[in-house]
Amino acid sequence: MFKRLLVLFVLAALPFTELKGQDPQFTQFYAAPLYINPGFTGASGYTRFGVNYRNQWPNLESSFNTFSFFVDHYLQNINSGIGFIVTTDREGLAGLNSTSLGLSYAYQLRISENLIFSPGIQVSYFNRSAGFQDLVFANQINPLTGAIDPTITDPSVIGQGLRTNFLDYSVGGVLYTKTLFLGAALQHLTEPNQSLIDGDSPLPQRLTIHGGLKIKIGEGPLRKDLTYTRAERSITPVFQYKQQGQFSQLDIGGYIHLEPVNFGLQYRGLPFSPFEATDGTTFPNNEALIFILGVTTNNFNIGYSYDYTLSELGPSAGGAHEFSMTYFLDFNKPQRVPRNRWRIPCPKN
Repeated sequence: MFKRLLVLFVLAALPFTELKGQDPQFTQFYAAPLYINPGFTGASGYTRFGVNYRNQWPNLESSFNTFSFFVDHYLQNINSGIGFIVTTDREGLAGLNSTSLGLSYAYQLRISENLIFSPGIQVSYFNRSAGFQDLVFANQINPLTGAIDPTITDPSVIGQGLRTNFLDYSVGGVLYTKTLFLGAALQHLTEPNQSLIDGDSPLPQRLTIHGGLKIKIGEGPLRKDLTYTRAERSITPVFQYKQQGQFSQLDIGGYIHLEPVNFGLQYRGLPFSPFEATDGTTFPNNEALIFILGVTTNNFNIGYSYDYTLSELGPSAGGAHEFSMTYFLDFNKPQRVPRNRWRIPCPKN
């Protein structure tokens, strides 16, 4: 439950001296490769463009909207990948806005004939701001009539710029074979100060561990391209564990790929590790049951997912809708024939 509880904290803490938040997340995490791990940079072996959009709790004022665009390119001569990513996030009720621009690099190191390791690094520039025009402060409410006076500004934010900028650094790596992949990344290495007003509010490090195994379950009809190979039929169980500050979460599930269609089902939560608030109150750590549908072509992937809320908010909050698109280009040859080289066997969406 990364940023979901942020709204409750903001309402409970105003007026405040510091602002603490968690990173946004994507359900289709392998469709956002540069976001979860810089080691994925260049992993497709092509020039790759991707877009991710997530709308969480659309039925609430405290909805979350996250957009990400990335592009990366594999440099075959030096076994390296370079990439660029921009991510924007708006957290509705408090008007919290975050924009980051990142540059990433990864090197593909062949350890053995059947094993490759791809370490990567990412440097990002963050801009964060907040607008409290939609919030009601205690001193704006008339204790006798209950009327709200919008002309009154809470003294804790008077004269504050409510904006901050900082640099951020992340590292990660992916170890993989033709069918198995395992990766880990550590974001916010230096825990930069993200406070919008006077004070120190470090952005906690985010640890991500993820992996999966592609299992072939047969072959489909011949592809309608120049490869003269049969369509893929496979099952790919996957997992992603995230920990940031006092929050931790696990995504676990799998994909069925019946080319060109992908079906996915995931669970998000840690049922045996309830979340404990600062006042000692505990909450069950069951967040969502996730349904995923995608389509894959020779050079284009598109996916949609819906998070059915299992937490205390319930399905009336609207769950979460997420879209992803990825497009591949190969400038090294005119035909759409896969290169005779490995690519990380991640699910397409």
